[in-house]
Amino acid sequence: MTRRVRLRDAALHAAPGDAPEGFRVRRLRPGPGLGAVRTGATLYEIPPGQAVCPYHYEYGEEEWALVLEGRPSVRTPEGIRELEPLDLVFFPPGPEGAHQVRNDGDQPARVLMWSEIVHPSATAYPDSGKVGVWTGDRAEDVMVRRRDAVEYYDGEV
Repeated sequence: MTRRVRLRDAALHAAPGDAPEGFRVRRLRPGPGLGAVRTGATLYEIPPGQAVCPYHYEYGEEEWALVLEGRPSVRTPEGIRELEPLDLVFFPPGPEGAHQVRNDGDQPARVLMWSEIVHPSATAYPDSGKVGVWTGDRAEDVMVRRRDAVEYYDGEV
């Protein structure tokens, strides 16, 4: 069986939920349909003025981005750089891998991003002071503000 998807012809859809202005992209996540378990890939179509997600870094995963069309920009700890088709960017785990892919141009951009799928894992959002914890069970996942941290024994009896 060939496990393949033709990205050129793929139907992209808005992400579930109501993303706020600035984060409205269309996407395709082909991995589950192809049987992928340990890696994930997402094809994003980024309209002008929109971003894939907030500026963040992963604690447990390496991530990659490959520009297919357009000229999106990538924000990293070194600043903001415009990318062009076939630019490949690697984001290591931890603060040095912080990134945001957005489209500040006037034409849509298409970017393929992929990573390992690691559970449990955590994602830090420096601009908003949040941390997300991803367990592999959506009912157990949590997004919290760092300022709301409590001591280890808080609430224990």
